[in-house]
Formats: sequence, C-alpha cells, structure tokens
Amino acid sequence: MLKNRAASCNAPVVSGSFLGDVLQLSCAALLLLAIVPPAQGVWPLPQSLSSSAERYPLSPREFNFLYGKGSAVQPGCTILDTAFKRYFRITFSGYSGGKPLTVNNKPGCVYPDGSLCGSAPLAALVVNVHKGGCDGFPDLNSREDYKLSIADGLGSLSAVSVWGALRGLETFSQLVYQDQEGTYYINKTDVVDFPRFPHRGLLLDTSRHYLPVRSILETLDAMAYNKFNVFHWHIVDDPSFPYQSPTFPNLSSKGAFHPQTHIYTMSDVKQVIEHARLWGIRVIPEFDTPGHTQSWGKGQPGLLTACYKGSVPSGTFGPVNPMLNTSYQFMSMLFNEISSVFPDSYLHLGGDEVNFACWKSNPDIQQFMKKMGFGTDYRKLESFYIENLVKIVTALNKNSLVWQEVFDNAVKVPADTVVHVWKGNKEQYSQEMSSVTAGGFKVLLSAPWYLNVINYGQDWMEAYKVEPLGFNGTAEQKKLVMGGEACMWGEYVDATNLTPRLWPRAGAVGERLWSDEAQTSNLDTAYDRLAEFRCRLLRRGIRAQPLFVGYCDHEYERI
Repeated sequence: MLKNRAASCNAPVVSGSFLGDVLQLSCAALLLLAIVPPAQGVWPLPQSLSSSAERYPLSPREFNFLYGKGSAVQPGCTILDTAFKRYFRITFSGYSGGKPLTVNNKPGCVYPDGSLCGSAPLAALVVNVHKGGCDGFPDLNSREDYKLSIADGLGSLSAVSVWGALRGLETFSQLVYQDQEGTYYINKTDVVDFPRFPHRGLLLDTSRHYLPVRSILETLDAMAYNKFNVFHWHIVDDPSFPYQSPTFPNLSSKGAFHPQTHIYTMSDVKQVIEHARLWGIRVIPEFDTPGHTQSWGKGQPGLLTACYKGSVPSGTFGPVNPMLNTSYQFMSMLFNEISSVFPDSYLHLGGDEVNFACWKSNPDIQQFMKKMGFGTDYRKLESFYIENLVKIVTALNKNSLVWQEVFDNAVKVPADTVVHVWKGNKEQYSQEMSSVTAGGFKVLLSAPWYLNVINYGQDWMEAYKVEPLGFNGTAEQKKLVMGGEACMWGEYVDATNLTPRLWPRAGAVGERLWSDEAQTSNLDTAYDRLAEFRCRLLRRGIRAQPLFVGYCDHEYERI
C-alpha cells in the first residue's frame, strides 16, 4: 500500500553545490517519507502511537506469536490460540513461501531504500495477559486496553485481559507492511491504547432480508478489524421470524420466509456467538415487542391484538395483546429460552414505533383501559406492557436495552436500563441524549449512524463528524454515554450488497467510538488513513467499497 516515494532521488547531483545540497536534503526527506511505516494508517487510531524510521524485517518462516512466561494465560487458551493462527495469516497475507530472509546486522546499516536497519529481525511478538479468563464471554466491563512495543528486534504486547490482547493483535497486524520486493517490515513503535467508549456496536437486520450465516460471520470479522465489540442482532421483526425456537417451533415454521432455508437453527446461533466470542465481540439479540410482531402472530395464535372495523373484526392484527395473561406467559417462556441461548447480560427489548390504532379499535382493549384507569392515553397501556416484560427479563438476571420511546413515554424501568437513541436530526437527538442522561439512565447513540441510508459522495464524513458527547449536560451526565451503534436496516440490503454498503463507511463510526476525538477531527488525514485501511480490508477478503477515485496495490480478487 505504501508507495516508494524515493524513486526520484536516483538522479545524479553535483556534490558541494547549493542545488546539490538542496536536492540531497530533499532526497533525504523523501527517503524518510518512504520508510515511515503505515503507523499513521492504523484504524481506528490508537490513543497514543509513536514510531521511528528504524525498522525490523519479519520472516514468515521464523516469526511466532508467543505467550510470555509470566502471562496468566498460556497455550490452551482457545481465544489466543486461535487468534495467533488467525493473525499470522492476516499479517502475512501476501506470503507464498519465498526465499529465506537475509539481514545485514552491521552497525550503521542502511537498507538500499535509505531506511535504518534494526538490530535484528523481529522473530516473535510476546504476549502477556495479566488476568486469566479464556473460557468466558466479553461484557460491558471487559478491559480492552493494551500496550504494544516494538524495539531492538523485540516485540511485546501486554494487556489486562484476553480482550485487550485481541485489540493489540489487530493493531500489530496493521503495523506490518511489505516493501516493493515483498519483504515484511515493522518499524520501531510504541502504542498505548484503550477504547473511548465501552459499547461500540453494529446492528444487522435479518428479518427484512435473511442474511446467510456466512455473511454474518464475515461481518464479525470486519467488525473486529475496526475494533467494534457488540453485534446487535435484530433477528426478528414484522416481515419474518427466522429464529428457530425449540420452545415455540411454529414461530419460525410459519413466520420465516421459508421454514427450511431462511432460518437460524440453534447450531447457527451458537456458531455466531462462538465466532463473535473468539473476536472479543458480544452478541446482543433484539426481540422487539409489542410492535414489530406481525411475523410472531403467524405461529402463535392469540398473541396479537385483533383489529376491528366498527363493531366487527377486520381480519387484521396489531401489536401484542397487553391485556391477556397468556401474552405474558408466552413471553416468560420465550425469554427464558432466549436468556439461556444468548450469554450476554443484556437483551434488547425494542419498544419502538407502537401503532395504537388497533388497540383503539378493539372493544376489549377499551374496556381494559377503563378498568385500569388509563383513560384514553394508550401510552399508559404500552407502559403497562413494557413494565411487565422488563420484570420478566429482570427475573432472568438480564439487563434491558430499549429504544428511546420507552423513556419518552415515561415507562417505569430499572435504573440500569440502557436507552437507545435513534430518532431525529442533530438538534433532536442531542436534546434526547441530554434528557435521558438527566434522568439518570445510561444511553447509546444511533440516530446519526443509519448506514442503510446512502447519499452520493463521501457520506462517511458525516458519520465521522458526529460527537456523541456533543449535547448539553454535566460531566456526570456524559459519563452515562456507553457509546453507540451503526445500524444497517434491511429493507434494501441482503447478502449481495451488505458488505460494500457497510465498509469502510462503518469504520467512521468505529473510530469515533474508539479513538480520542481531539486527535481524529481532521477529515483530510482521516481520509488518507481510511483509504489505506479500505485497501487492507480488500486484501483480507472484505468487499469494501471505494472512498473516491484511486486504486489499491492489492485489489479485491474473489469476484
């Protein structure tokens, strides 16, 4: 990716002349540019990164990832064992078994391109993890900080947890580059890094269009390259119910687009969860109710409210019927299953866009409203349902994520509920962030990051310019911002266009949620790094769309 900008220095110059001195200085500057590593191209940008022109060759035949002798985790740690193999392939993606590496270790050694020789080839990256925990799952409080040092031919990566080690391995892989002869190098570098926000998510909608498992797994790979750590799986919705429930098999057999080909079996779900775990990514499923449930009703008769036209049923159905005990019995059984399948401590309960028209038309609902003293305020009926559902989930030792309407309608929810802001322009979502945090609730931002909405040109820039803390509020309020999520809703997206529509645009959100805002405010430098990162994604097999006119040394080759 890094072009040889020193090629023009081969012309002879007149020694001792003013012009010759200027040209020599210019050539020296160009040579320095040519050997500066792609460290500035690391995406997302680390909190602190310093590098020099001194570089060390790496031989794929000899290089190894190793556990430190004092590391709390050792060989047998599945997360790092698999990560070492994976990152070896990624780091040396162009390796085809060439000739052995030859190195000049003489003092003052200078490579033909003018770069400074390191003292020795980099033979290993030694990884030290301070706390054990290879069998668990990442969570909201997981430590992802790490330190990476490349100096004197030695590579060292230290992290508190395996999750931080994974992030450090990704950074290391981006620091390695090849020269025009195909030799791998890494420059002397020090990195101290940690995420700005603990929740950096990506939502995929698998109801409006079914996404094959392989598409989800590829998305998880790309998420890890961008240091995202939450897969928000909007798994079911009005159009289809692809989740195959062992407890209620009719939900998918009658609610999926196709009961055999367009479903996620328990094996599929477990594969996604485990693949995500090995990348340090949480999986939070969303089962949105009481609205967005038309597909549910096909396999669970009596769950949805019957709509009326005048005094007779119209034959259509609305949201979940909130007045029936059977509705809550069903939800209790379903969410008991869901909580055992998905290990994360959070479940997304939805709660958005509830259309009250059907409830208003139903005479039984009208009588229930009077009985409960709700008058004609159907927000109170919605609140009644959500409060009961949250109690069910809380009893299962799960925390709740909800869309912002739940907060807007003053539903009584536990203090640890996270409110997900998705509506409005900058002024509106900023006000919502201010209101939610003033109420003492944790909050996630998605409103400016609906990536299914596309515009001609470089619309990644608008996503990049978003500041999640740019709302009126105290320092204590802003501590309640957990992060945010990029969303890819599926009305016009399936496996044919998912990847290029996501990447590298979602990377703009990834950096905003990981990196220091002050260091990542320049769009010009961000463009250069993101364009380089996009080329890196192509080489890793991710069909990332171009940012603008240009080319990559290694174009996508799997078409």
